[in-house]
Amino acid sequence: MERRDIQHLYARAGFGASKPLLDASVSMKKKAIVDHLFETSEAIIPLEIDLSAFTNLSNQDLKNKALIRELRKKSRGELQTFNHRWMERLHTSEGVFREKMTLFWANHFVCQDNNIVYAQAYNNTLRTHALGNFREFVKAISKEAAMLRYLNTKQNRKAKPNENFARELMELFTLGVGQYSEKDIKESARAFTGYNHDLKGDFKFREFQHDAGEKVFFGKTGNFNGDDIINIILEQKECAHFICGRIYRYFVNDNVNNKHVEALTEVFYKDYNIENLMRHLFMADWFYEENNIGSKIKSPVEFLVGLQQLVPFTFDKTKDLIKIQKLLGQVLLYPPNVAGWKGGKNWIDSNTLMLRLKSPSIILANTHISIQEKGEFEDSFDKFYSESKKKQFIKATIAWEVFDKTFDGVSYDELQSYIILPKISGGTQSYLTSLNQNSQRNFCVQLMSLPEYQMC
Repeated sequence: MERRDIQHLYARAGFGASKPLLDASVSMKKKAIVDHLFETSEAIIPLEIDLSAFTNLSNQDLKNKALIRELRKKSRGELQTFNHRWMERLHTSEGVFREKMTLFWANHFVCQDNNIVYAQAYNNTLRTHALGNFREFVKAISKEAAMLRYLNTKQNRKAKPNENFARELMELFTLGVGQYSEKDIKESARAFTGYNHDLKGDFKFREFQHDAGEKVFFGKTGNFNGDDIINIILEQKECAHFICGRIYRYFVNDNVNNKHVEALTEVFYKDYNIENLMRHLFMADWFYEENNIGSKIKSPVEFLVGLQQLVPFTFDKTKDLIKIQKLLGQVLLYPPNVAGWKGGKNWIDSNTLMLRLKSPSIILANTHISIQEKGEFEDSFDKFYSESKKKQFIKATIAWEVFDKTFDGVSYDELQSYIILPKISGGTQSYLTSLNQNSQRNFCVQLMSLPEYQMC
């Protein structure tokens, strides 16, 4: 494989390829590189923080209002800790592809819970099934405490059904708009009655709350439960097509090639094996076509993790990481709604673009945002920081020595090819040649401050 093709693969299957990985891979064939990508992500390693403060609680404890207030406050803090650990995992894990898939599924099976115990469990369910069987994945999601709470399945009871989960299951998770009827939603909701969980978050089926009557769903009649509904949904080829469309937009191009999506659908519909689907995608010649390389706008998380992979750094305070995520428009664990982040061009506006272009300097060069540049960005900025703190609103510890060692002896042209994947415009190229190239560190920051760096 050509080096640029390998960079493209790891930009989509991860957050970029390190120089050592690229140097080691250029002599390998495509299948060997793809096999290595999957082998390193085979292990399922849960992401866990210390939640001992939330264990051994009883129903009696739930009556202690002071204790509940304390636990809720602590849970909010631990959610920030988990956010930090998740970001850390994204840029340090050897199993980067499983982590990228986990990030993808988090914006597909969208869910948000302020209970850190349930949020952590949900996140690890995404990680566990990220490359597994989609059928089992959907069933597991339907029984997660966080999802049961988020889409009101706990309130879905016999003679008083709640249709929220049934609707989103088909509209957002499996089929897409227009592939089902209102009657299907109602019958599906009846099948999911009785779904609940205990205090620890373990799934519990409350049989006395379940509607055991006959249901008619997608033309089939029976005493269906939730798993039966999911099985019937997956019999519809449109389900495979819908998921493959989402996969294509995320990993290939926002502009869908229907022929390629149909090819993916044929593979996925056979057994709903996610790993087989992704192997087929990464082995396809069209995945590496020029119009797909550098065609996607990085999400805020992809942008931040990419910075950390090139020049390792850590925010001195967890809340600084949360602040910059807020300003960029993507806070992990806090999706905007059940449809998730829209992605694509929605990542960029006049506010976020300025911050993206300035972030490398802000984080890596200890510079500051100019208060002379007034506008919408400054208005947004003022929401989080006082005038006295504007000159250094985040602090980070930078491991420049790692960057120096990695790129020792590398020319400026080579450094540019490692950092920038899309083809650079003539205007940008002229700008780069006019720069004083007397420091690899400065040149790196300047490259990461280009509009082209926003693309992957």
